[in-house]
This record gives sequence, C-alpha cells and structure tokens, in this order.
Amino acid sequence: MNLGIAGRKAIVCASSRGLGKACARALAEAGCEVVINGRDATRLEAAAAELASLSGTKVIAVAADVATPEGQAALFAACPEPDILVNNNAGPPPRDFRELTRQQIIDGVIANMVVAIELTQKVIGPMTANKFGRIVNITSGSVKMPLAGLDLSSGARAGLTAFLAGVARTVADRNVTINNILPGAFDTDRLKSAIGYVAKQKGITPEEAAAQRAAGIPAKRFGQPDEFGAACAFLCSAQAGYITGQNLLIDGGVFNGAF
Repeated sequence: MNLGIAGRKAIVCASSRGLGKACARALAEAGCEVVINGRDATRLEAAAAELASLSGTKVIAVAADVATPEGQAALFAACPEPDILVNNNAGPPPRDFRELTRQQIIDGVIANMVVAIELTQKVIGPMTANKFGRIVNITSGSVKMPLAGLDLSSGARAGLTAFLAGVARTVADRNVTINNILPGAFDTDRLKSAIGYVAKQKGITPEEAAAQRAAGIPAKRFGQPDEFGAACAFLCSAQAGYITGQNLLIDGGVFNGAF
C-alpha cells in the first residue's frame, strides 16, 4: 500500500533503537524525511546512517534529551514544522512502588506524560494550519493491563492517554489525528530489562523468565519491532485520517477482552 506520505517530515523521539527506531524506519521507507533522536550520539549517528541507507531518504540525527527545553529546541531547529510526530520515551525501570521517592515519581510523570504534551503543544498549530498532522504516542499495554513493578510507567502513560483523548477531538476537523499504540512484549532492550527484574524476583534465570513470559502470550512469541513500526506508519498515513483518539493494543492477544 502507498501510504501517501512521501515527502512528509517526521520527528520520532527516542529512536536510536527499539520501537522508536522501528517507527522511524517504517516512515523513512514510506518516503518521509525523518528526524531521529536519542541521547547517545554515537548510537544515534549509526542508526541514522543505517536508516538512510535502507530507505534512500533523508534522516537527520538530533542528539538531545527531549525532556529539557534545550532538547526540544534542538528537535524543532532540525524540523520546525513536522507533519508527523511520534512521541516516545523510555519508561522508569521496574521498581516496587513502595520504593519510589517523590522525585522519582515526578521524573516519571515528566518523561512519560509531560514531554509528549509539550511536544504536541508545539506541533499542533502548524499541523492544523496545514490541514495535515499525525501524532502517535507510544505508550504501553500496561495502560490497559497494569503490571506490578511498572506502576509509575503505567500511571504516567494512562494520564497522557486521557489528556490527549480530549485534544484529539478538537483537531480532527483539520485532518490532524492523535492516536496511541500500546505495545505488549516486544523483543527490545526494555523487555530484557523487565524480564531481568522478574527473574531476580523469582530467583530464576533470565532465559527461564523469558520462556515463562512467552508461554503466557497467545501468539507464543514476542513481537518484532518491525511489526510495530508498520502499524505506526499506517496510523501516520493519508488513509488513516478517520482514525483518531484511539488506542491500538499490539500484544499478541494477551489482553483477554472483546473491546
């Protein structure tokens, strides 16, 4: 399918690896000019070179912390009026909620809720004026099915979901959509960290913990990042203009519900 977004400009946050990188790759392959972002400049430059060689499109690397005003300014200096924004940020590490300090809670809410809202504030004006915009937030399957140990991540991302649900309805008539993708267990460094936490809690090896986790997924496997990237690219497509304010859960069937 031709997604109809060739030549569009996209910013994909936290995209030097994992699901963010997969989204950047899918958008680049669809013909978008993509700004990728991360804090590790070496890894980021390598990712930019890889994506550019695979897609043949322009990929710009911006090494910055998007939680800071300076980091956000650097993103928009590279791409002042993006047509597409993919909000993504690493969640806080697994931790018993009783161990969380006030500052850790605040930091988690800033990283997984406030930053996405701030970036959305900055892009929404040009998008509505241009009558095209696609905003996709990478949240988590734990928004619908919270996991113990990821309470801070779940709470902050659920807050973002509720906040932008109302915003989405105010800009839909300008061909600007806001949607969320909720990943389950994907084969990423983030999953490895979570599995390591579970292994430590249970006193088993990471391999045993991974096997137990996969066995509990109806698909009997972990998701591949490219599968996630393809879904993101579709939500950013010209054909997805009638989809807004929605949560796309991609978890291999783990959430046992009809709606």
